[in-house]
Amino acid sequence: MKNIEEANKIIHKAFELHSKGNILEAAKYYQFFIDKGFKNFRVFNNYGVILKGLGKLKEAEIYIRKSIQLNPTYAIANSNLGGILKDLRKLKEAEIYTRKSIELNSNFADAHLNLGSILQDVGKLKEAEQSTRKAIELNPNEAKGYSNLGGILKDLGKLKEAEVSTRKAIELNSNYADAHLNLGSILKDLDKLKEAEQSTRKAIELNPNEAKGYSNLGSILKDLGKLKEAEVYILKAIQLNPDLTIAYFSFSTFKLSEKNKIWRDKLFSKNLLNKKSTEDIVNIYFARANILHKESNFKESTKYLQLANNYKKNIDPTDFLLEKSKQLMLETNNEIVNEDKHKNFPNNIFIVGMPRSGSTLVESILSMNNNVNDLGEKNILEESFLKWKNPLQKSTLADLYFKQTNNFSNKLKTTTNKWLLNYLYTGIISTHIPNAKIIHCFRNPLDNILSIYRAHFAKGTQYSSSLTASAKVYLNQEEIMTSYKKRFRSKIYDLNYDSLVNNPTQEIKSLISWLGWQWDDQYLSPHLNPRAVSTASNIEVRSPINSKSLGIWKNYKEMLKPAMEIIIQNNKYQDLVY
Repeated sequence: MKNIEEANKIIHKAFELHSKGNILEAAKYYQFFIDKGFKNFRVFNNYGVILKGLGKLKEAEIYIRKSIQLNPTYAIANSNLGGILKDLRKLKEAEIYTRKSIELNSNFADAHLNLGSILQDVGKLKEAEQSTRKAIELNPNEAKGYSNLGGILKDLGKLKEAEVSTRKAIELNSNYADAHLNLGSILKDLDKLKEAEQSTRKAIELNPNEAKGYSNLGSILKDLGKLKEAEVYILKAIQLNPDLTIAYFSFSTFKLSEKNKIWRDKLFSKNLLNKKSTEDIVNIYFARANILHKESNFKESTKYLQLANNYKKNIDPTDFLLEKSKQLMLETNNEIVNEDKHKNFPNNIFIVGMPRSGSTLVESILSMNNNVNDLGEKNILEESFLKWKNPLQKSTLADLYFKQTNNFSNKLKTTTNKWLLNYLYTGIISTHIPNAKIIHCFRNPLDNILSIYRAHFAKGTQYSSSLTASAKVYLNQEEIMTSYKKRFRSKIYDLNYDSLVNNPTQEIKSLISWLGWQWDDQYLSPHLNPRAVSTASNIEVRSPINSKSLGIWKNYKEMLKPAMEIIIQNNKYQDLVY
């Protein structure tokens, strides 16, 4: 009897302290209760939750499992264990326990929220959205639900909806650091970089020990051309969390120096790979390949490039664009748009070609003209095309596209659109978009394929992890553009990147002349362009035009042999390869 009374006193005191937010004091009472040999499923659960908050995940797992052993029908413990297992990257088991929690209590909002987060991590985005919306339905005043939903919608490509949901989270809790961080990431994807910077700085202000905030801010500043400041924040992220692999990848894109040598050594340590997800391993291997490339250790760089891309194939299966190109070829007809009906249309310059073919440099050159608004990589032509194909759609493709560009262009006279896959739509552009000009960027195919293979694109370029797939897409792109050039020669300009960097004055003057613009020497200094750049070239474009990247493929000749075998099938490239 005395033991029971003592136990009840300890539990009562612990619960009282916990409810008042005195977590560490409550933890002492929980630990004292447990040390006395007493057992209570709520005590084990609560103590596990505190340990999780202190970052002691393995200990937290032990105590919450004890809670479930004492009471298998305790829904809260099952949900909490699911959350801990998620943090420990045991995602399958995490999903099992969280679903068990919902089975025990179908109206348990936190469990639905946890399940949504787990499903997002395993790539089941539609199910993740459903679970998170259910959590919001059950608890519409919980900011975390709207913030999590924003992150899922971002991954689904629904950026505008993601922004709305995340702003709702901040409206409910203006001091919710994760929501500000998520909003910054969404705004970055929307190319609202200044706003993204503000949101991310707010997240850091609210939670100055969150490494991801500094890493995200560094990435945003890099896009804004603030390279020195960007590097400082990315190194700060690594200092706070030496296991944050995306920060190592960002770090690897900067110049090596003595001040960051310690993190170079950490990047190559064996321990860094311990218990990492596939995504983390990919980041590490790409980062190592970048560093070794800068050190001219091409043999070792090759090894890590191949490892990185082999792992990445498991995330993004190789996907060919060949069938899509055939369908769009058939869509193109000889109907030419009536230019007189669209006198208010701006001049529309489409920069097309393969990734890493010099398109970012070209857009930087053209946007030195104050009358040009660079739209960047926005897939608005395809969006307009799909709306136009709706049988109930009465607007022309030109009108739909004009409406889209008007949302971004500030009504300037000329827009540039460098969504590179627009090469598939060259025929559609030529026949249906008024005042359109197309600049086809291309370069040595093996330099181009190598650069794609090294790029570690975030998403949308699945073929990049396969040298053979990249070679096939390159040749398909070449074939498509050759065909369209025969039909629409006057609308398409050939921009050879190799020629551009070898003789910039001549090539840029030729391009400006073709556009019918007045010459200005500022076109020769695109590295001084203050515009934001959110592509893989965001560092290179800040340097004066140079030819350093030409012929780099020769250092990776052995690795590139599978691509070479495909490229030489086109007689045009036989001499180029060998």
